[in-house]
Amino acid sequence: MKNGRIYVCHTFYHVYISFLKEFVRPESERGNATMILSLMSNEWGDIKDRIIPSGVFKEVYEFDEKRETDFPELAKYKKNRGNIILNMIPRFVFTYKFAKLQEKYVPVDFRSYDDVYVFCDTDPIGLYLNKKRIKYHSLEDGLNYLSRGIPAKRDNSSFFWLKKFMSMKLNLIFMQDGYSKYCTDMEVNDLSLVDDDLNKYIEVPRKAIEDSLTESQKQTLIRVFVKDMDRMTSEIKKTEGSRDNILILTEPLCKDLNMREKLFRDLIDEYSREGRVFLKIHPRDELDYAARFSDVFRFDKTVPMEILNFFSEVRFKKVVAVFTQLGSINYADEKVYLGKKFMDKYEDPSIHAHIKE
Repeated sequence: MKNGRIYVCHTFYHVYISFLKEFVRPESERGNATMILSLMSNEWGDIKDRIIPSGVFKEVYEFDEKRETDFPELAKYKKNRGNIILNMIPRFVFTYKFAKLQEKYVPVDFRSYDDVYVFCDTDPIGLYLNKKRIKYHSLEDGLNYLSRGIPAKRDNSSFFWLKKFMSMKLNLIFMQDGYSKYCTDMEVNDLSLVDDDLNKYIEVPRKAIEDSLTESQKQTLIRVFVKDMDRMTSEIKKTEGSRDNILILTEPLCKDLNMREKLFRDLIDEYSREGRVFLKIHPRDELDYAARFSDVFRFDKTVPMEILNFFSEVRFKKVVAVFTQLGSINYADEKVYLGKKFMDKYEDPSIHAHIKE
């Protein structure tokens, strides 16, 4: 007998979507899922201690997932040798060896589960599952993530047809975003925004699930994601009493942190002319906003922006984002998406040229 479903999460948003997927399952199947929290790119705090009491997940594991850079011996297989054949053979070896090195850090036997769900299989777990010949479902990393283009195609643009064959048919190399042999399908929020005809892409609209949530389920999500309810209540109260509140969503843009600070300082200065500005810090944004923006109120970075939908007191005149998709936000009168034309002022435009808008 197998162990139900297992979800591998890298961000708080992934945890949020995992809860949504469990909420829409038949009641008889609920409470039989497992969650894995990857430690590779996120600090989870004590959220694990709030997930299990929710009754939605029976077990929560931490996964000390390793990047390829954690294994210096792999670097020699990534050197450019000048042509497709000379590069492909070391890539075969890299794929095998990376999966082998990752194995001792994996906390569960994925073969013992009925369904394996992986967010953003570009992370090492995707390569690991393929080399172990374990079938899995992929889910987009963020809302409408693939609307900016297909990373698998961009990363493998040279001789794409050959690399696709090597990945999807022979499993000699690994490609993400559904282009791997053991990825059975990939869930996206809106197929119309995906510029690809790969038959593995399936549409599962998030809004329909969010609209179907019961009040009890909304309260469960609040208890899981809001560690300090008194602080959250205090944060929300600061937004009351004005129709000119503006929320700016930060993102891990610009590798140069000083340039990132300038970008968001410019946005704050611009929108402060219209009203009071609030910041919602992206979970993967490592800029120290408390030190550099002590004059601006900041929402807790561990709370997904979608959770604010469940507080009736929250309302903003505008919510502003550079690349973050805003379709899941219901608490703003106007949504401002700035896009790559805005980003071109802060970085070389070629960095954003692949993004489709």
